Amino acid sequence: MFIQPLSLHTNEDILHLLALQIASYRVEADLIGFDDIPPLKDGIQSIREAEETFYGYYVQEADERKLVGAISYSREGCVITICRMMVHPNFFRRGIARALLQHILQEQENNGAQLFVVSTGTDNLPAIQLYQSFDFIAKRVFTVPPGVSLTTFERPVASR
Repeated sequence: MFIQPLSLHTNEDILHLLALQIASYRVEADLIGFDDIPPLKDGIQSIREAEETFYGYYVQEADERKLVGAISYSREGCVITICRMMVHPNFFRRGIARALLQHILQEQENNGAQLFVVSTGTDNLPAIQLYQSFDFIAKRVFTVPPGVSLTTFERPVASR
């Protein structure tokens, strides 16, 4: 297992990420009861144009390394927004999301980050439990389409 920045320079690289993203966010869509979440609409061009930094979690299977998790974030000043968190369903409950989040938190704290922000479906309990285990605090709940709500969490660096 290893975590490294994702190279999204070729369509093939992006297609690997998109396959992971669709598999992962399909589960979230089922959890929150809403199929129209933005990550399920991404394509090669929208990933290429995303102003996010992506990291991948790889495992070695036979003679190939396989992308099984990824995280992305954007930075504005000292504020880091976690934009995407994804783990392939075949690799759930193995600590991959935890490892990816820990990696970004440590790396960005070392680079002067003061606040981390993330949003997830209010009914996505596994994600909420993960963020709360890292001392993220729910700050806002808002409704997108009728009946679907998102919760935004924040974690100031000084909270640790």
